Amino acid sequence: MTAEATLPATSASPTARQLWTRSRGVLLAVVLLLAGAVVIAVVRSSAHHGRLDLRSADPYGSHAVAALLAERGVSARVVTTLDEARAATAPDTTLLLAAPDLLTHHQQERLQQATRDSGGRTVLVAPRTSLDGLVPGVSADPAPSFESQLAPGCALPAARRAGSADLGGLRYLTTVADADRCYPSDGLPTLLRIPAASGSGDTVVLGAPDILYNSRLDKQGNASLALQLLGSRSHLVWYLPSLSDTSPTDSGQRSFFDLLPSGWLWGTLQLFIAAAVAALWRARRLGPLVHENLPVAIRASETVEGRARLYRKARARDRAAAALRSTTRTRLAPLVGVPLAQAHAPEALLPALSAHLRDDGQSLHPLLFGPPPGDDAALIALADQLDALEREVRRP
Repeated sequence: MTAEATLPATSASPTARQLWTRSRGVLLAVVLLLAGAVVIAVVRSSAHHGRLDLRSADPYGSHAVAALLAERGVSARVVTTLDEARAATAPDTTLLLAAPDLLTHHQQERLQQATRDSGGRTVLVAPRTSLDGLVPGVSADPAPSFESQLAPGCALPAARRAGSADLGGLRYLTTVADADRCYPSDGLPTLLRIPAASGSGDTVVLGAPDILYNSRLDKQGNASLALQLLGSRSHLVWYLPSLSDTSPTDSGQRSFFDLLPSGWLWGTLQLFIAAAVAALWRARRLGPLVHENLPVAIRASETVEGRARLYRKARARDRAAAALRSTTRTRLAPLVGVPLAQAHAPEALLPALSAHLRDDGQSLHPLLFGPPPGDDAALIALADQLDALEREVRRP
């Protein structure tokens, strides 16, 4: 047997069956996720729409309001972009903002500029954080109203004709002297009508959306109040912000963190502080090393196999090959009369091996000091060749 003799190579690369066994769980999860997405898309593409949507016949939709307004000759349509909403402002139009707090400060400023002198009516549904940008001089009280049925409590004709209505929710404060303060709860109004500084336009602030829901329209005076507030002009434009609107991206030099609500930033900071406190609480102080015998004896073969599996998982063929060659050189050096200090020097080890094997040594240098193998099969072949070389040297 010579150093070039090798044992039959065994490939460690995973087979197609092994790859399928390992990946079928992930593929099944992806298929289920895609199927769920398709089902959700199909369901949402039907006639059902979201909350406070003029097209929705669901309990929390507002299609009934549109139907009643149509009977009275008031046209109603839904817009989903800021440009459409700004273009619709006119003296004969009522613009309703179903979710004003979803608008960025930039959108609020542009919309307020469009409605300020339009002569039409603007209706805001339960605004809180958007009041500064849309209705200067109005702020929301931190404590909401827990009453659901309130009396008008003001001289606004629409409120007096409607009577009691479901107008709880947010309560407001205003510094506008001639504002109509209606449906008070504990002294603070839940409906405000702010007249425009010039012209016949005005802004109506609703503290709760209940009077617009399909399921609540026949309760109390909800229908009467909704029709009077939304039917004072011949056209109603219902603005629902959507992801297709590109106007939020035009926010000047504001960063991503400027677009996040302050509550999210404070909540994240609290989580980091809590994690740091928990880490300090659970951290262990490291003391001096203590010698302790292992409770069980581990066989050398198991240790070798475990380390080999780690090498394979990390695809560290270069380190595995270096370890095999270094160990082989360390064992071969004493057998051929080379000191251990020179076991890893090619000029000392290779001539001694060549003399012992009566070989020219040309095949020993790439075997003991060559480059790392390119794949798993080459690594196994290298291990077989090193094993064969050691057996050849040890043969008497």
